[in-house]
Amino acid sequence: MQTVETGLAELVRGSLDHCVKCTICETFCPVSNVTPLFPGPKYAGPQAERFRTADATFDASLDYCSGCGICTTVCPQGVKIAEINAKARARMKAERGIPLRDRIIARSSLMGKIGTPVAPLGNWFLQNRAFRALLEGVLRIHRAAPMPRFAGRTFQAWARRHPAPASATRAVVYFHGCSTNYYEPRLGEMTVAVLEHNGFRVLVPRGQDCCGLPLQSNGLMDDARRYVRRLASTLAPYARRGYDIVATSTSCGLMLKREAIEMLDLEDDEDLRVVSSHVYDICEYLVWLHERGELRTDFRPLPITVPYHAPCQQAGHWMGKPALDLFALIPELTVEESDADCCGIAGTYGLKAEKYDSAMAVGARLFDQVRAAGSELASCDSETCRWQIEKATGVPSVHPIEVLYRAYGLSG
Repeated sequence: MQTVETGLAELVRGSLDHCVKCTICETFCPVSNVTPLFPGPKYAGPQAERFRTADATFDASLDYCSGCGICTTVCPQGVKIAEINAKARARMKAERGIPLRDRIIARSSLMGKIGTPVAPLGNWFLQNRAFRALLEGVLRIHRAAPMPRFAGRTFQAWARRHPAPASATRAVVYFHGCSTNYYEPRLGEMTVAVLEHNGFRVLVPRGQDCCGLPLQSNGLMDDARRYVRRLASTLAPYARRGYDIVATSTSCGLMLKREAIEMLDLEDDEDLRVVSSHVYDICEYLVWLHERGELRTDFRPLPITVPYHAPCQQAGHWMGKPALDLFALIPELTVEESDADCCGIAGTYGLKAEKYDSAMAVGARLFDQVRAAGSELASCDSETCRWQIEKATGVPSVHPIEVLYRAYGLSG
């Protein structure tokens, strides 16, 4: 009898037969447009997949796909190009072995747990040129790639101490992800403040861990499945009780919404299925509240210019660009939307020494636009994209929630 997992895997692979070689994916691919090392999603995906068997020899160029997902988004035939590439890359890495570097950078929550107690020392080393040169030589993590700073505290610890507002009339669950917990706890605090300002009690389940995306992106599929199943089991009791779940990371939210089911063949996981039907991106959720007349719009004038970049993974939510809809509610705020498709970082992709130059070339147009805006800050929904933008331009990059937080006058 065919299993659900086998059926889903065949559905993704079977979509390649809908490819008509129109090359739209090639036109939009940010990586193949800047380097010959990646021949393009059509070649690496549907075209090559037809000839891959259990003992196939893989083309090494497949590893230069960044996994941004743009090809799947723009395909007019519905071919799951990025998913096909990811599964093939995982088979290739299982065959050839996964470097120690990839095993380390794929475990973001583990790095956060190790780095938090020694944050000042860890941050010093990660900013030290000599240490970064050594790191590049030993592990092949590029010396100039963006590295987040350990906060020295966790959002979870703050959330445990934070009292629930007495005036709350409804509740929502917050999936904060590794980046907020270990590197950007202030973003979590601002998210809670914005939601509480709108009458919510924010539930922060303990035991939240990585969504598995970095592991999946680096070919560690079995490890990714374990992480996803564990996270889903943590959030599922809330979803079954009818609570909505909001995420401040577009990529982590998408992993729970759809990607874990498709990429990791987890359609049989009942916890994940119920969680996936209750997950919203935070900006998507706030726009939904506004459409229902339930979002407070008591925004103060914010007379600044903010260049805004919508990350690649956001397109996979099929929700448009909700941050722009929210920004439009803020008096005197000027937003300059970037027309660049990608910043180049693609999670851990741009950290790798052999891919760093390509990542920077992909993001060059975006970086130029951010610099040209001459603003005090930029905005982007994805944490790794924010770190990439800030490192490349020197302009602080914040989540849209921080702009809303300031406009609500909550900073005081």
